[in-house]
Amino acid sequence: MRAGEIIDRCRTLAVLSEIPDGLLRTFLSPPMRQLHGLLREWMEAAGMRTAIDAAGNLRGLYPSSAETPRRLLIGSHVDTVPYAGAFDGVLGVLLAIALVDALGGRRLPFSIEVVAFSDEEGIRFGAPFLGSRALAGALDAALLGRRDADGISVEEAIRAFGLDPAALPEARLSRGVFAYIEFHIEQGPVLESLGLPLGVVTSIAGLSRLSVTFRGQANHAGTTPMHLRRDALAAAARWISLVDRYARATPRLAATVGALDVRPGAANIIPGEVRASLDVRHPDDAVRQRSTAVLLDDARRIAARCGVAAEWQSHVDLAATACDPWLVAALGRAVSAAGYPVHRMPSGAGHDAMILAWRIPAAMLFLRSPGGISHHPDETVHAADVEAALAAGAALLADLEQRQA
Repeated sequence: MRAGEIIDRCRTLAVLSEIPDGLLRTFLSPPMRQLHGLLREWMEAAGMRTAIDAAGNLRGLYPSSAETPRRLLIGSHVDTVPYAGAFDGVLGVLLAIALVDALGGRRLPFSIEVVAFSDEEGIRFGAPFLGSRALAGALDAALLGRRDADGISVEEAIRAFGLDPAALPEARLSRGVFAYIEFHIEQGPVLESLGLPLGVVTSIAGLSRLSVTFRGQANHAGTTPMHLRRDALAAAARWISLVDRYARATPRLAATVGALDVRPGAANIIPGEVRASLDVRHPDDAVRQRSTAVLLDDARRIAARCGVAAEWQSHVDLAATACDPWLVAALGRAVSAAGYPVHRMPSGAGHDAMILAWRIPAAMLFLRSPGGISHHPDETVHAADVEAALAAGAALLADLEQRQA
């Protein structure tokens, strides 16, 4: 399978969406079932046995040459953000299928399991990594009880998809899984700025995700004098501006307010309540936690000045993750063996690899993102970079075969 076919398959899957004017595919939504059908067909054509676990992860197993529990996991996610591009996550799954297909039926001294994770973005339930958490044995009762905008819980969504939450323990990593590799677009401009097709990921930044709620008093927009207003949106706006300034002044910190829920939400009513998201990332957990505390204290201070209240709730707190040194070295050897320069780099985005790293060695290989664009319909890849990733992946399998024999 060549790069052009992989890219075409990515674009075919991008049609499977919950919205008519763009790509959105969330945890166990109807388009996910359609996607599973196509991926299963492609996995089975490559010689894999397929199954869907209780968390909705599609898993394809390519058996080893002998009865051995040794197993290599390769995967990525197949859910998306709203109005996504065609390559985030799903490209990694299709590259994995292509690598198995290229073996042409030849068996290795270890099995290969390709995993298409059901949820990484966390859009439907506000909690990311539901799919990989299931493999790590960390999809707990609190997460199963989370509800989406329609009041459906994660557990209910699993049942509605025809799966059994009681079988979640069976989704956990099996004995003998020795490594996890994830191919993914960079989602940033670094590789393009360096003129490089590939990057070996050394670490993944830590992540804090919260909701901050400003509560004031809704009132008539025409009859309430400015000095008597308790405008929740005005307070939120002052704070959002401060978040941006603080992040720009703090090296390597990324802080984003990406969503607002304004109520009552009418042009002639002073906003009485605003719920804002807060996403904070940094490769140093101490800096991330300290910065989050500063920004929350600023929210309280600005709210008091505006005559409103501020409170917050933490939804995600993930520590920075170092990729496994041995796997990083193996990927570096593979990239070099394939004839490409080796560039090591951190990831500012979160990935399933950081969850799998709780249980097994994990590492990642980035592909260049043209224009540095991701989480956007203009997201794309170069065919030559996909070929480079295929060559590096084949070299990695050959390296592991030699060392696992």
